[in-house]
Amino acid sequence: MKNRFTPPIIPLSAMSSSAPFVFFGCIELSEILGLRARDERELMEVLERAPLGSVYYHTHSVFLRHHQVTGAYPNDFANWVAFQVRDQVLGERLAVVDPFALGSLEALREELVSVIDHHIATLHPVPRVVFGDPFFFVQSHMIEVPTGLAARTLAEFRQCLAEVDASSIYFHALESRIRRGHPRGDFADWIERSVGLPSLAEEIARINPYLGGLEEIRTRMLRLLDAVPVGEAPAGAG
Repeated sequence: MKNRFTPPIIPLSAMSSSAPFVFFGCIELSEILGLRARDERELMEVLERAPLGSVYYHTHSVFLRHHQVTGAYPNDFANWVAFQVRDQVLGERLAVVDPFALGSLEALREELVSVIDHHIATLHPVPRVVFGDPFFFVQSHMIEVPTGLAARTLAEFRQCLAEVDASSIYFHALESRIRRGHPRGDFADWIERSVGLPSLAEEIARINPYLGGLEEIRTRMLRLLDAVPVGEAPAGAG
């Protein structure tokens, strides 16, 4: 006799939502601000007054321009200091600043400024570009692009996630967190609110989008979706 407390066997295709997840990609338009730095002190001073959109461009949308970030310097500030100024120590210190842990752009700016300030406090002279290029501050504007893909079930969601352009991963996992007011990202919000799987949503929300790049986010999400127990029912199912 079947145990009446056994959870119903519900495949991914049956875990559905009345509100589909609509996938959007994005295109980045870059705006050169006319602000530049030739040494580390200038980098700090300009960073303090630059628009937050520029902080975003040089730390977050790096991942849109480079889908697989495998280098040691995952933001433009660290990269410039290490390769143009040739200050490996500061480059490494800026590289380990984690935007995911800081949350807001203002907190990220403050941390970057603090790291540079602490580093140059005892340096005379301050390291500067000799043979390299100045640092040019840029900010970006995102344009949403429909992908034509939408999902009502987790199975459809997984299929779309596997084939969608990487810019869609960026839009829903990074852009949504920082500039669209969804601190957990669009993917986690939909899976919890519309499909009713809070534990899966929490696992997805905990993926640090700044470790490994957009393709790593895709890979980790697909693994989580593949690991959903077939007997786990969404809220209200049964």
